[in-house]
Amino acid sequence: MATSFAPYQSSPPESTRALSPPLRSPTASPKIHAQQPQRNISSIADREDPWAAARAQQLPSPSQYADEEYTDLESGQRNDYIGSQPQAPAYTGNASVFETSLGLSLRTEAALAYLLLPPAGGVVLLIFEQKSDYVRFHAWQSALVFSAMFLVHIIFSWVRWLSWVLFVVDLALIGWLTWGAWKNAETLDRLEVPFFGRLASSFVDDE
Repeated sequence: MATSFAPYQSSPPESTRALSPPLRSPTASPKIHAQQPQRNISSIADREDPWAAARAQQLPSPSQYADEEYTDLESGQRNDYIGSQPQAPAYTGNASVFETSLGLSLRTEAALAYLLLPPAGGVVLLIFEQKSDYVRFHAWQSALVFSAMFLVHIIFSWVRWLSWVLFVVDLALIGWLTWGAWKNAETLDRLEVPFFGRLASSFVDDE
């Protein structure tokens, strides 16, 4: 008979171990989760934007109305501009501002007011030019400016070097005023000399 030398124990030395979860049967079906219903984005957009369907439609081409006629119901006039290129209206403004009494071009007469022996050229144009205010302005300015310069020449004629300086000033004025009269003929802008230009404009405006 075998003898056990182990001490007497009232209970087994190991504590009870935690039980493992039961094994799932391979034939068991997985748990079905409830699915969230998907929202249709296009339907939501249609409800929020009622004009989305109208914008999606393709507009008809304007070329299909090319041969049609349009009549204004209020005025009763026919409109043929649909499908055709509208024509520019004819100019009905006052073209007499560019006409001259001597038959020369506007810029030519205005330039001659300073080139034709001023102040004599300005006086001649004041006598014969009666249509163009632009030419008459330069004629008045030429007569006033170079008449004043003629008096200055007479006063300082005894100073020879000063007479030459005044002669150079005369040539510079003639060139500058001739260029301004020629350049501004299309826009009818007046190149005014201080004091004399304002005086010439007042004479022309009062005529």
